[in-house]
Amino acid sequence: MSGPAGKTAPVVVKLGGSCLDDLDGTWWDDLARHGRDRPLVLVHGWSKPLRNLDARYREPSAVLRDRYGNQSRWTTPEVIEDIKTVSEALGQDVIRRLADRGITAERILGSDGLAGAGEGERWWWREKQLVEMENLVGPITSVDPGALKNLAPGHACLVTPLARNAAGQEVNTDADRAAAALAGAVGAPDLVLVTDVAHLLIDDEPVRAVTAEQAAAFRDRGATGGMRKKLRAADEALAAGVRRVVLGSAPVTDLLEGRTGTAITRNGEAP
Repeated sequence: MSGPAGKTAPVVVKLGGSCLDDLDGTWWDDLARHGRDRPLVLVHGWSKPLRNLDARYREPSAVLRDRYGNQSRWTTPEVIEDIKTVSEALGQDVIRRLADRGITAERILGSDGLAGAGEGERWWWREKQLVEMENLVGPITSVDPGALKNLAPGHACLVTPLARNAAGQEVNTDADRAAAALAGAVGAPDLVLVTDVAHLLIDDEPVRAVTAEQAAAFRDRGATGGMRKKLRAADEALAAGVRRVVLGSAPVTDLLEGRTGTAITRNGEAP
């Protein structure tokens, strides 16, 4: 899974579903400046829009925890359709914001030939019991960058992180880890994870830079929920050839230039 390198390599940005409403005009102005020089690959989450769509998605039972402590949304074919519904509305908004700034954009479903998924976990905690149940989730195991046909400066591909498994089923995938797989596949030097927190916190202290080894140790020792997934995504991105992963709530330029946020790099490499 190789891609272009250098200045023309895409900028890959994961947009957290919980923070999209908080990104103001200056944030989009900054993203568009990057998009004029390099292709944009944007991967979006949908947590907040899905919760707003229907009250049942706000219930604790809508989220499962596997035997390893990882969280996942309980996904059925109906949930997949609701994800597509909120993704379409979200996509229209992102495409409009970029068009207003001179960047063309298109929305792409990862399950339409872009992303393949491996087998998902089958054992989940339900009512204090570990039970076997079908949950349409799975990790991305392959990416066909050729599905991003229009990658060019001045254009953005907005990816809905669904995938298709070996049985041909559409499955839900973690958006951070999907962004990591895509960044590796297209040869992006950096992966930007835009979230609703300003920095990675270790022992309640903000951290500006860590190595992959330090991030993995914290992930296994104390990270929970969404940050645990982000640190796993960072490890996978670096293993796939990405030079640096940055996360935070600021404009992309501020994160890439180290003015804020947290940078995660391979062991022995400077941020």
